[in-house]
Amino acid sequence: MKVEIWSDVMCPFCYIGKRKFEAALEQFPQKEKIEIEWKSFQLNPAMKTEPDKTINEYLAEAKGWSLDYAAQMNDHVTSIAAEVGLVYNMDKAVVANSFDAHRFVQFAKTKGQGDQAEEQLFKAYFTDGKNTADINTLLDLGVQIGLDRAELKTVLEGTAFSEQVRQDVYEAQQVGARGVPFFVLDRKYAVSGAQQPETFLGALEKSFSEWENANPASLVNLADGAACDIDGNCD
Repeated sequence: MKVEIWSDVMCPFCYIGKRKFEAALEQFPQKEKIEIEWKSFQLNPAMKTEPDKTINEYLAEAKGWSLDYAAQMNDHVTSIAAEVGLVYNMDKAVVANSFDAHRFVQFAKTKGQGDQAEEQLFKAYFTDGKNTADINTLLDLGVQIGLDRAELKTVLEGTAFSEQVRQDVYEAQQVGARGVPFFVLDRKYAVSGAQQPETFLGALEKSFSEWENANPASLVNLADGAACDIDGNCD
C-alpha cells in the first residue's frame, strides 16, 4: 500500500512528522507492505536564496514578526524536535529556495533513494546549516546516499525533473493539501501535520485493512494442467 508524503525541506514540522510516522511504522505489523513516496511541495516558491540572512531575519520580514518573536518560535520548534531525537540548529539554517532540492529528491526517487534523499536534506538544513540550494551541497548529499555524482550534476545543471516537481505541487492541490507535512494513504485517507505516532498508526491500520481486502493475496486459478506437487507426484 502506498503512502505519499508531501513536504518541503524548509518545513521544520516535516522532519518532525517524518520521525513520528517512522515511529508508527515500526509498530505496524505489515510495515514491509508499505511503500512510501515523497512528494514535492514549496511553501514559498518565490523565496530567494540568501545565505547571509538568518532564518529569524527571513521570518521577521516575511511574516511581519519581530526578531525576538521569530527567535522564540524557532526555539519552540527546536524543543519539539528534540522530543523525537532531532537536533535543530536554527541559528545556522540557510535561507534557500527549495526547488532544486526537490529536483534532487525526484532524481533520487528514480534510483530507489527517495527516503534517504529526504532524510539527508532535512539533516543538512536543520542540523548542519548547509545551503540546500547550492549544487555542490546537493552533489555531496547525493554521493552520501550512493548516487552517481556525474549523473546528478547533469541533472542539477539542467532543468530535469522540474515538471515532476510541478506535477507534485499540482497534485497537492487536488488532494487538498494546503500545508505540509501532508500524508495520503492509498489515495483514500489523509493525515495533516506532524501528528502523534498513535494517530499515524490508527490511520495505517484503517487504510491497510481496506487495501488488503481490495487486494487479496490469494490468486484465482484460471486453469489446471499437468504439474508436479510438493510431494513429488507428477501427473
